[in-house]
Amino acid sequence: MKHLAKSGDLAVDLADAFDASPNPYVLLTPDLRIAGANQAYLDVTRSVREMIIGRPLFAAFDSGPGEEAPENVRQVKASLEKARDTRQRDHLAMVRFSVPAESDGPGPVFEERFWSATHTPILNDRGEVVWLLQHTTDITELAQLRQTTRARKGSARTLDAVVGGGVLARARQVQEDNRRLAEERNRLQDMFMQSPGFVAVLAGPDHIVDFCNDAYRRLIGYREVDGLPIAEALPEVVGQGYVDMLDGVFETGEPVQGQASLVQLRRAPGEEPEDAYVDFYYQPIRDADGAIIGVFVQGHDVTEGVRAAERQKLMIDELNHRVKNTLATVQSIAVQTARSHADPKTFAEGFQARLLALSHTHDLLTRSHWEGADLAAVLEHETQAHGPHRVTRNGLPVALGPAAALSLGMIFHELATNAAKYGALSAPEGRVLVDWSVSNQTRPVLHLSWRELDGPRVTPPERRGFGSRLIERNVRHDLAGEVKLDYANDGFSADFSIPLDRGTDS
Repeated sequence: MKHLAKSGDLAVDLADAFDASPNPYVLLTPDLRIAGANQAYLDVTRSVREMIIGRPLFAAFDSGPGEEAPENVRQVKASLEKARDTRQRDHLAMVRFSVPAESDGPGPVFEERFWSATHTPILNDRGEVVWLLQHTTDITELAQLRQTTRARKGSARTLDAVVGGGVLARARQVQEDNRRLAEERNRLQDMFMQSPGFVAVLAGPDHIVDFCNDAYRRLIGYREVDGLPIAEALPEVVGQGYVDMLDGVFETGEPVQGQASLVQLRRAPGEEPEDAYVDFYYQPIRDADGAIIGVFVQGHDVTEGVRAAERQKLMIDELNHRVKNTLATVQSIAVQTARSHADPKTFAEGFQARLLALSHTHDLLTRSHWEGADLAAVLEHETQAHGPHRVTRNGLPVALGPAAALSLGMIFHELATNAAKYGALSAPEGRVLVDWSVSNQTRPVLHLSWRELDGPRVTPPERRGFGSRLIERNVRHDLAGEVKLDYANDGFSADFSIPLDRGTDS
């Protein structure tokens, strides 16, 4: 008939047959507005077609003013919505629903009626609900006959069963039980949907996704997985062992648990799978006979917690490494300073000055959470005590890693200290020019020059002191670079060449 209706006048004939049917029918839109009704429906509800077409069903028919009216409306509405949302036919065995009655008075009068209703969704070619067809049967006379027979004695019980009293009572009980079960199921589903942990119900040996909550959908990138086998719904997990574990639970009935388990999941369409960590529990679902029919999946996405623990461990390891390096640096400074200062007083002064230089750079690094420091800032910290205008800095910003910042801080301290004692900064008009640039951006190299001008005449040292040894050691050993120290008569200079891409700078 569906295909015949597309040809010629048969569509008109079918419409005429619909209107001529002795069974009451009303056609509704998905938002429960009346789109059409046959004559039998108009007769049984005592309504006029023009007065109800296009109106919401429960505006046209509200079951009257009685106390039970809201509950009557709720039952019919719930059945219609269930048929619409599940795309499955739904039945109401019996429901009270009053309709307007004939009246000579000024106000409306309602007559209580009993109905049995079937609600059928009508789908288009794409499986979408486009109409809801309500077929109602007025069973008021049957209900009244039941009440009459119940008032009699003797054979009343038998007659009551024959005319349907027992049947109606059982039907109504079943309907009420179904309503309670539906409410319980909805409450349970709402609880699962709102759960902070992920939940999924997988059916059968292929683990077809029967239900999953919002947390589960968020975990898998909000993919549409309902009704799909898990291997098809999440193809990236095949080969990671999770499908094998589900198979094992379904076959043996033994639950499986995992903690901080690594899984690679595609979080967005078209993207590559990324690492996630989950706590999970797979538990068998059994039917009334004890047979395994599915697997219940629950758990939590603990990715952030695992990564936070990894970051904490890395920070502790890095702190230990830095403390050891700092202690080694302090030990080296103490040993080298002691070799150059036989007098305890001068040793204490030199040692304290170098520790302060180290602490200045530590302060800079602490402000950046030990992510690094700018070259100009390190240079300024180590030379500002000699006057802000006596050391001229010239160069673009250069980001230094923590180790490079510490080493260059010590180097700048030694250069400034030597300049103040013997070089340009020891004379009133003396000054220092510091220029730097970076070459080869693919493998960047820092070029830095220290030039002392207008100071006293320079004479090369007779022996290498602690300052020059510290500079050369830090450049070659700690920075893997090169340095050239020049004691020219008109002023000391130092040229540095230091790679900036040494990988891990610790």
